[in-house]
Parts: sequence; structure tokens; C-alpha cells
Amino acid sequence: MKKLLLPVVAVVLILAAVLIVRARTPGLKLFGWSEYIPQPVIDGFTAETGIKVSFETYSSNEELIAKLVAGDGSYDLVQPSDYAAEVMIRQGLVQKLDRTKLGNLKNLDAGYLKRAHDPGDDYSVPYMSGTVGIVVNTDKVKTPVRSYREVFAPAFRNRLVVLNDSRELVTWGLYTLGLPINTIDAASLERVRPLISDWVKLVKVFDSDSPKTALLNGDVDLGIVWSGEAAILWNTDKKFQYVIPAEGAHQFLDVLAIPAGAKNVEAAHRFMDYLLRPEVSKLISEAFPYTNPNAAARKLLTPEQLANPASYPQGGGKLETFRDIGRVAADIDRLVTDVKSAK
Repeated sequence: MKKLLLPVVAVVLILAAVLIVRARTPGLKLFGWSEYIPQPVIDGFTAETGIKVSFETYSSNEELIAKLVAGDGSYDLVQPSDYAAEVMIRQGLVQKLDRTKLGNLKNLDAGYLKRAHDPGDDYSVPYMSGTVGIVVNTDKVKTPVRSYREVFAPAFRNRLVVLNDSRELVTWGLYTLGLPINTIDAASLERVRPLISDWVKLVKVFDSDSPKTALLNGDVDLGIVWSGEAAILWNTDKKFQYVIPAEGAHQFLDVLAIPAGAKNVEAAHRFMDYLLRPEVSKLISEAFPYTNPNAAARKLLTPEQLANPASYPQGGGKLETFRDIGRVAADIDRLVTDVKSAK
């Protein structure tokens, strides 16, 4: 009995030691977009490292920035879009990365590095890219829809879903009027106001979290959505066609960054490097098929995945990235709030 007891005791002690180590391992608090990081990816990271990830979501970059400006230092990793990262870097809301802890940076496509929001790649790591465009249920809409004006036609009243994003909405109006989307002033906002005011009256659903849902359920027939949402729709049924608006469209790059007040910086670096592994990044593309800036991961995708017209659009209108527009962002929010309230 004594010979059997010793191995049992040893096993118990080893398990207890593992549990103690795991209990002492700091968790990671992630603040990001909804429907953007697959749960199996998070679970895989926890299984490998013992680091538990709590995931809180937001619906707009402005919500994220407001939290950090208000001094919420509880987050270890955030997922801003490029222009929001530009604001956060300028305001000292994020900290420099330790690139020695990010060995998988080598997997990224160089075309997504040294962008205007972070020219030295000191503060952010590319996560996913995409566009904002038109998706049409061609079983319901038989005429071509290729522009913002054609989307916001009276014939489509209560048949539309659009992003619940003030800057996006104003950008569509600016494009329609031939005005610049990153040099915005009071005069251009006044010019766009009546157009936006007419448009919001036609919309049935404003949704930035999961705009595909209203289309899948048949509640609406067309709209303006994130390209990853359109890609999922196309994978589900080829009747959902994606179009880059003829006037031009927003092309975004969402990144990962560590807030200035993060408590678990080591865990944040480990999670970022984990996401940059080709096989992990591939899982992200499979679940949420945006444009993947990870060149090594793209090599693992199937020809059909790479041919998805929403994930990797070919042709169409011009594409532009957003830049930090300073205080005008608040003016945009007020304008959209006003026209929606008058709806």
C-alpha cells in the first residue's frame, strides 16, 4: 500500500502546483469589436498559456476612445481602427510595444505596415482589414445598385440596414456630394445635413454589431455593411452580392494596441503574438472573413475563400482610409443625433 500511496501523493502535489501557478497567472482583459475574435481562438490561447481572457465588446471606435479618455485602465488589449489608433497614440492612451516579444510580426504583409496612423509600427499590430460597401439580396432587388444614391432610393424605404456609425453615414453623404472625407468642416457638414436627413427616414435597421442578421432573416433586402459581414452572407447564399460604391468607400485596418494603463502587458504581448501565428490567423479568417493582412495565413486559405468578392474585392470605386479629424468628430455625432431624432 505504501508503494502505491507515494505515486498518488506525487500526482496530487503536481496537480496542486499546476493549479497554484494557473491561479497566479494574471488574466487578460480584452476590449474589442463584437463578432471579430472566434471563441475557439481565445480558448486555444488559454489552454496553451493558462491565461484566461475576459472579452468585453464595443460598437464604435468613439465608444472605445471615450472609455480610455475617461481613465478606464482595466483593459490590457484593445482593437481600434486605424484612425482611432491615430487619436489614441496622439493622446498618449496607448503604450509602445516590445517588438522583441512579437516574433510573428514577420508573417504580416508589408503593405499593411508603416501606415499613416502609426508610421513606425511602434504602437499597433495589424489585425484585420476590410471595406464598407453595399450588399444586395438579388432575389429581392432586381435592378443594379452601385451607388449610395441608389441605396437610399425611396423605393427601398424600410428595406434597408446600415451601420449604426455616425462617421460612416456622413462619409457616404460626403462621397455623394463629391466632398473630401478627411477634410471636414462646418460648411461641408451643413451641405451634407439635408441629404443625411432624408436618408435616415428610409432605414429600417441601424446595426454595427451584426448587420448581416437582418438580411439573413429577410427583414431587409439591401444595405451598407462591413465587408466581413457581407462575406459571411455570400458564403451562406450567393444571392447576397457585394459592391464597392462607385463614388468611393472607406477601407479600414483594425489593429491591436495596449492601453497606457494596462496591468497585464506581458499577457497582452503573448496574445498578440499568438494571433499572428498563421494557423491561428487562418481560424480568424474562416470565422470572420475580412481581408487578412497576415500573408502567411493567407497562404493557408482555400481558393474559394480568396475568391470571396467581399473578403478580397476586385475593382469598384476608390478606397480611402479614415484619418483623425479632431474635434469635428463631435460635430458629426451631433449632426447624426439631430437628424435621427427628427426622423
